Amino acid sequence: MLEALIFVVFPFCMVFAAVSDMLSMTIANRVAVVLVATFALVAPFTGMDWAAYGWHFAAGGLVLLVTFGLFALGGMGGGDAKLMSATALFLGFNVHLVEYLVISAFLGGVLTVAILAYRNSALAVFTSRNMFLRHFADDAVGIPYGIALGLGGLVAYPDSPLVVWALERLSAN
Repeated sequence: MLEALIFVVFPFCMVFAAVSDMLSMTIANRVAVVLVATFALVAPFTGMDWAAYGWHFAAGGLVLLVTFGLFALGGMGGGDAKLMSATALFLGFNVHLVEYLVISAFLGGVLTVAILAYRNSALAVFTSRNMFLRHFADDAVGIPYGIALGLGGLVAYPDSPLVVWALERLSAN
């Protein structure tokens, strides 16, 4: 049962956040709440010691502190900040958190350049009513960075401590 939660909840939340941000330019609070609650309830049953458990929360807290500052300065959306923090909680203070941040930043840059190029193209005029592309074509809205954050999370997650534990447990059976 724990393995199923580990393999399903995080990837589902990443995909949901990416699609939600693409369609509505928002990432619902419930995504971060589900991620935090799932980690808080599942991690102790994986044999994670309390120090490591605490460090995972410290990683989430530090990322929340930094991203809240960026949000306050207008450099990031609130949903993006909460999603990054909840993702950091799952990954913990290790190379996977750095991997997530670097991959998300790279994908966010590529996404931003692609959307800006699209907005300045003739194609945007013809596709601006499409439900998947309407926010990409609108100069008045920002960049749905949740797409990059979701994809970055999906790339970094397979080597995270919870997934490694779940894979080891399944291979032992």
